[in-house]
Amino acid sequence: MKLNKLLLVGAALTAMPTLALAQDAAPGFDEIGPYIMTTLLFLMAGFLVFWMAAGFAMLEAGLVRSKNVAMQLTKNVALFSLAAIMYWLIGFNLMYPGDSWSIAGWLGPFFSVTSLEPVGLGAADAALDYASVGSDFFFQLMFVAATASIVSGTLAERIKLWPFLIFVAILTGVMYPISGSWQWGGGWLSEVGFSDFAGSTIVHSVGGWAALAGAIVLGPRLGKYKDGKTVPMPGSNLALATLGTFILWLGWFGFNGGSQLAMGTVGDITDVSRIFANTNMAAASGALVALVLTQVMYKKPDLTMVLNGALAGLVSITAEPLAPSLFGSLLIGGVGGVIVVFTVPLLDKLKIDDVVGAIPVHLCAGIWGTIAVAFSGSATLGAQITGIVAYGAFTFVVSLVLWFVLKTTVGIRVSEEDEINGLDMSELGMEAYPEFSKG
Repeated sequence: MKLNKLLLVGAALTAMPTLALAQDAAPGFDEIGPYIMTTLLFLMAGFLVFWMAAGFAMLEAGLVRSKNVAMQLTKNVALFSLAAIMYWLIGFNLMYPGDSWSIAGWLGPFFSVTSLEPVGLGAADAALDYASVGSDFFFQLMFVAATASIVSGTLAERIKLWPFLIFVAILTGVMYPISGSWQWGGGWLSEVGFSDFAGSTIVHSVGGWAALAGAIVLGPRLGKYKDGKTVPMPGSNLALATLGTFILWLGWFGFNGGSQLAMGTVGDITDVSRIFANTNMAAASGALVALVLTQVMYKKPDLTMVLNGALAGLVSITAEPLAPSLFGSLLIGGVGGVIVVFTVPLLDKLKIDDVVGAIPVHLCAGIWGTIAVAFSGSATLGAQITGIVAYGAFTFVVSLVLWFVLKTTVGIRVSEEDEINGLDMSELGMEAYPEFSKG
């Protein structure tokens, strides 16, 4: 009996070095923890940003006339779904090429389809230096979908559905990923020091430039500009527009907070909380500035301006939501509110018809927010202007060419009769509010 015990003890002692080696080979919590937490950040932030798709849909549905509401809702569901497929098929690896650049710093690989980790991946087989591919892809997809939504609102009430979706496919699968790779993918703009934390330029102004090109080619709505005057065309449901704004405000916490891109340390999670607070401050400031300015200028506050003021504050802080103080964020967001109030009537003077005010909010406030990064010391003014010009020139020129090609081939605008009757019936054969239709 004693002999058996001694044999067992001897075997255990012999096995101890092997067990120690196995423990040394297995990843420890210091390696696994950051991977798990950053993956979790991407997933949580991603589904918050997903809610921005609902926000855009509600905002646009509220700001268009009732005869076009179903069309706007259809466009928003379709563009998000199309973006998801195009970003998987082409966009994600085109934007984040790693070592697979086709032209170093400028162009990634085409038709490199995104693939995920295998089911049941073990810690020993995982690349623990960042986060799961699935979470990263999911998070980044939400940004490209937001870019397409910006275009949808500007061109509402007179554009055909299918040409619009063709443009969306090219924007989300090719244009946005190529330009995004220049900074976020480690391309040439990253090397020159251009900084855009969460996308005031890379996401928002890109959508704004594409929308501006489309508005120029498409032209204004019938009767919008008459005898040198701008004819108001009130939206169908300001309650929906307000709900949409609050949903966008909520989603922006994921948009900016998730762009910290790490949650594995005390410093990272503290920075995420700082980003949340600064993001909220900028939105509040933009809304209040728009409220006060419209009271002073028009003798009555304008709800639509207040809503867009909040959104402009959010866009403005997006380029650098971490470095500023709360007071700095208040100033940055407040300037965004000023920009909206003065840019909306300026576009009308130029006879550029932007149904929901997306160009002032996303393009103009996006440019301001990108410039403001230089004031926080996160980048030089020269680098920021270089990025603004590069994104503006590329997106506007390519969009302008694409809109002209679509116009001359398949046509992008509905007929006058269909526009008068509303796109709900002419394009879809259904109405959002059938009980209120005439007859």
